[in-house]
Formats: sequence, structure tokens, C-alpha cells
Amino acid sequence: MSRSAGTEVSKKMYIRKVSGIITILVLTFVFGLYCSGPSTALPPTGLLCELMEHPEHVSIATAYPHYGWIANDSAPNAMQSAYQVLVASSLAALADDVGDVWDSGKVIGGQSITVRHAGEPLAPDATYHWKVRTWNDRGQASPWSESQTFHTGAIIDAHITTRYPLVKAEVAPLRMVKTAPDMTFIDFGRAAYGTIKLTLTSQAPRDVEVHLGEVAAGKQALDRNPGRHRRYRMMVLPLKAGTYTYTVAITPDERNTENPKAIRMPVEVGEVMPFRYCELAGYTGPLDTSDVRQVVVHYPFNNDASYFSSSSQVLNDVWDLCKYTIKATSFCGVYVDGDRERIPYEADAYINQLGHYSVDREFTLARYTHEYLITNPTWPTEWIMHSILMAWADYMQTGDAASLARFYDDLRAKTLGALARGDGLISTRTGLVTNEVLTAIHFQGRLRDLVDWPQPGETGLPEGQGGETDNFDFRPINTVVNAFHYRALVLMSRIADVLGKNGDASSYSRQAARVKSAFNEVFLDKTRSVYIDGEGSSHSSLHANMFPLAFGLVPEPNVPKVVAFVKSRGMACSVYGSQYLLEALYQAGEAEHALKLLTATDDRSWAHMIYDVGTTITLEAWDRKYKPNLDWNHAWGVAPANIIPRWLMGVRPLEPGYGLIQIKPRLGGLEWGTLELPTIRGTVHVDARAGDDVFRLKVRIPTNTRARVCIPAGGGDDPIVKVDGRPRKGQVEGDFVVFGRVGSGEHTFERPVR
Repeated sequence: MSRSAGTEVSKKMYIRKVSGIITILVLTFVFGLYCSGPSTALPPTGLLCELMEHPEHVSIATAYPHYGWIANDSAPNAMQSAYQVLVASSLAALADDVGDVWDSGKVIGGQSITVRHAGEPLAPDATYHWKVRTWNDRGQASPWSESQTFHTGAIIDAHITTRYPLVKAEVAPLRMVKTAPDMTFIDFGRAAYGTIKLTLTSQAPRDVEVHLGEVAAGKQALDRNPGRHRRYRMMVLPLKAGTYTYTVAITPDERNTENPKAIRMPVEVGEVMPFRYCELAGYTGPLDTSDVRQVVVHYPFNNDASYFSSSSQVLNDVWDLCKYTIKATSFCGVYVDGDRERIPYEADAYINQLGHYSVDREFTLARYTHEYLITNPTWPTEWIMHSILMAWADYMQTGDAASLARFYDDLRAKTLGALARGDGLISTRTGLVTNEVLTAIHFQGRLRDLVDWPQPGETGLPEGQGGETDNFDFRPINTVVNAFHYRALVLMSRIADVLGKNGDASSYSRQAARVKSAFNEVFLDKTRSVYIDGEGSSHSSLHANMFPLAFGLVPEPNVPKVVAFVKSRGMACSVYGSQYLLEALYQAGEAEHALKLLTATDDRSWAHMIYDVGTTITLEAWDRKYKPNLDWNHAWGVAPANIIPRWLMGVRPLEPGYGLIQIKPRLGGLEWGTLELPTIRGTVHVDARAGDDVFRLKVRIPTNTRARVCIPAGGGDDPIVKVDGRPRKGQVEGDFVVFGRVGSGEHTFERPVR
């Protein structure tokens, strides 16, 4: 190379070097201006200790609790980039920003849930205080959060889920009518579990009768003979001379207090019963609404945590019925089957669990109930496998794998894989239910295939009538049982993967694939392209088809025929079965038909419960004609509480703990719907409106969260959607235009309707 050529190269290198330095200086200056602007980072809120917003009311049993919070920022698309947790032995130390128990220092990362205490182990029987601050992705630190106080009790090394104590509240009468000189009829507006408090005046000692019940006889009387398991009770209340306030002691019901499987009411709370109405008989003294209170008992519940409204008043009323049911039926501190038995059942609890997540930012009652049922299972075959569904739902909501790890071996047994024959299909009727199998699932007794409840012959109706199984043909190799077995295997593969058990994850995945293949070989009628009830059967029921459709077992070419069959059967299932029927319809893109069922007004509908029957808590069955011994306080009827937010409004977690969520509204003929959904990371707001010419979706996504937003394509294939006022190209996927990772904050999507 010549000297002149070398000089030229040196000049170019020098220019590039100087240019690079200038670029770095400019970028540094700009970044400095960017970060020195007004901070958008806001203090964290919604602090959780061991998944509880109010741990000050309990004693936690671990030396290493988990902390969580809601990150907040006023800037759009904000993410948490770091955090610092302080745990102190006194509020004074915490006020001085001193973590004398634990100071995490600045921890880089976006973790805002399940942050495990990493300081010295906490002492038993002590009080602690903690707070947190975060940094956003602009490097700005937030102010410190408010402090949260918690107490330790006896430290237990094993995994344990702490619950809140039950709370009492007083409800004033909605209406009082004096129907005779010595008779007053009182209506509290809604049924609730509890008792009644009365302030009464008497000139001399005497007895009055307090009649409580769920059912009215007309508008001004209590039905004192409501029949079967509808609740009514009379208590004699002795009055003293003078004016006193009395709390009526509820007479226990032997069936739900003496049964060894029944959940007992805490002694400090006392016995309760569900009632809406009261008749006070034999009392002639002064009485106004201030003298009467319904004393209700329930698990702590935030009525303002969730909200739903739509263009359908029927749907709004159904939502309100189901939301209130979840609160009212929490009176035992465990999900139970209503007042008849007060026993937890897995499927009941699963539907209750999904609904509870949808109406309140509360996780402990669902987890406690699930873990209780692990070692206290019930008799239906499908219920055993429901424990795996409950475990996975808990993890997806909380992002906390501690419960999965603790009960992993139990969950493995509850797949019922030990009952499989060579092709992977299972049965409880082929001699494989051994003592070893029963011990592994913690059950004593005889497993029975359920399908739905009640079964024919279980209702007290004449022979050949009744039952909610759509005439299911019970065979040893049962279609519904094996649909659940497949779902259990799929979820166990995911659970094993979460826990780093790669070999198990692969094994369960292979087993699921084998079951799916055998399922379609044995149960799919190749001529009609629908499923039969079991091996050797020629009958096809709604249940044999809706469960495979809900669980992803139906081969794509067969979906249209299965969907058509499912739709043709209407609501030929119980209130329990409606959970899976509606899931199946939404999975198959049948939002209009699903909405039709949600808003139906015939005698197999939630509207019938509200408008015709007059209940304020969901019934155990659609009507007495379908189950004469139904109770009026059964939370397994609350399917709409989770179906509306998860499927109709389309908000579901795609990653554990809502790090990534899906927003996929399917209004199905509604003009509009608005939802406030509480999650562990904050409230998700969705407002969807289907106008004459434009579909509009407004969302508010919590900080530190991303969303997969799906806009109805309206039959077209144009990927352009106006996002926050500007045209943007999405990805057309079936009937939706999808935007993969929408950032936090408020966003508006608009697309013309064709």
C-alpha cells in the first residue's frame, strides 16, 4: 500500500472514531434529558404477603414469606425494571427507610409477584412491617409504597396456606310490614348466611317466635313449609323485661353439623343458616327498621374489586346473581356445596374458584380449598381429576408454584393413570381400582363415574324421568371420564415442566397424545362424526360431545359436526355442566349461541332463577322439576361469573400471574360490554362496543403487563386497525386481527365492520 493510500485510510478511521465519540456524547446527553424529565413512576399498591392484602388479620406460618405488589406508572407501555424491598421490625425503622430485618437492595428485574423473603428467617410470634419501591424502564425510581404489617405465629416448615378469619356484617331490612298486631314480616332483599339481631321491648318476661327462611309465600309472608332442602327454621326467643338487643341462636341442622365430613362453623362465629325473610311472631312492642339487622357471615370480600355491565339487562342481572353468590356462600371459610351438607366437592370448588378470581383479588380461599380436597377427596371419578384443574388454575392466577411443588406426587396419582389399559383409556369398572390406587389419591370408598348430576333415579322423580345426563349410556370405558383423563394429562405435563421435571413432562405429553388417539378411535362415530357415550354404545349425549370439544380432543375436520350436535341439544345439562358447555361453545367460535344460553329466560336458565323462582343465590339445579331436593344456595351454579370475563369479554392469563394476558372480546350480539377484572398485577379494564359501522375496543392494561389483543375481523382479511388514532398492521388469525404484545396503559382500537 502506498503512503498516500495509508494516509487516506488513517483519515477515514480518525473521522469514524470522532463521529462515534460525538454520537455517544449526543446519545448520553439525550438520555440524560430523557431521564431527568418528570418521573412517571408511581408508588406500588396492592401489597400482598402470602397472597393476602390484609395479613395483619392473621398469623402466617412461614419464616420465608412471599411478597407481591402492583407496579404503577403514568407513562404508557411502562415496565418495572427493578425493585427494592425493606422489611423492618418497627414502623419507625421503616419510616426511616431502614430494613433492619431485610433490605433486598436494588434488584434488577420485573418480578412483582412471589418475591420470596431472602433475609434472615423470621422469628415466630413476632410482628413485621414491609414496603417496596420500583424502578421503571426509564430508570426512574418510584416513591416508597405504603407499609404493610404482618404477624408470624408458630413457624411451620411445611407448606401451609393461611386463611383469613370470617367476618360479620350487619344488613338493614329492605322492607318491613306489620301483617297483624303481633306479627311483622321482614325482607332483607337478599339471602345470606347468618342470624338476626333484634332490639325488642317487653313489659314482662315472655317468649316470641323468630321464623327465618329463604322462600316467601306471596309478598308479605314467609313460607314456613317450603319443602325438601329449601331452608326454614323457627327459634323461640325469650325476652326479658325492658329493652334489650338479642342475637338469635340458630338451631343446628344435624345433617350439616354432625356429618364428619361437614365443615364446622368456628365457635367464635356460631351457627348460621341461609335466609332472606323473617317473621317475628308474638311481639306487640315498638319496632322499626333500626331495631332489626341481618347479621351475615362470609369470607372477606371486596365488592368494588370487579365490575361488569352490558347492553343486556338479563346478562347484567345474571352477573350480579353469580357475583353475590360467591360472596354469600363463602360462610364456612372453605368452598362447600351449599347448606345441605356443607361438604367441599372438587368440581363445585373449581367453578367457585374460577368465579372468585373473576370478582375479587383474592387467592387464599381457592388455594386452601383445593389443598384441603387433595387429602379429603370425594367419590366422583371426574372430581378426583378436577384437583389437577384446580392446581393449574391456582398457578395461572398467582404465578406461585409452591403449591404445585408441595402436592406434585398427589396430583400425579390424581390423573388416575393407574386405571389405564393398554391404549391409555381408563376405567373404574375393570378391576384396576386397588387399595394402592385409593391410598395414593387419599380416598376410602367406591369411585363412581358421574358425567353430570343428578343422574336418573337420583332425583325422586318417577322412573324414567329426571336426571341431567341427557340419557347418557354408562359404559365401563366412559367418554366423559376419559375426556377428563386427557385434560389431566395435558395439565400434568405443564405442571411437570414448570417444576423442571423434564422427563415427567415428556412422559405426560406422550401419554396425552396416546389417549387422544385412542379416544378418537374408540369413541368417535366415523359415520356421524360425533362421539358416542362409551365403548360399545350407540347413544350420543350432549356430555359425550361437549367435554371433548371443551378439552381440544376433536379433530379439526369433525369440529363442525360436533358443534352442530352440541348446539342442537340446548342446555341439556345441569348448572355444573353449563360450565363446560359454554367453554366448548366459545372454544369453537360459537359466541352468539353461548350468549343465547347465558341470557335465556326459559326454565333452564339463570334468568329463571332470578325472575321466576326469586332466588338471590344460585340454585343447585335449574328448577325443582329437575331436582326436587335442590337447595337455594349452591355456588356450583355460578359459571357465568367466570365465563363472562374469561370468554365473552375475553380476558385470560397467557402467562402465569398475568405477565402476558389475552384480551379477546366476543360480544356475540351484544351492543357493548364493560369489564373491570381484578388480577394479581392490577385491574384490567375492557370496554368493547359493536357499533353499526365500527368495532371499538378500549383497554387499560396494568403496568408491568403486556397483552395479546384480538380485534374481531368482521369477516374481512384486512390486517389494518386504527390503534390509538393511527393505522397499524396486525396479524390476521381466523376471525380476529391480533396485536401480539400491547404495552401497559390505555389503548383504543377501531376497525370498520363489514
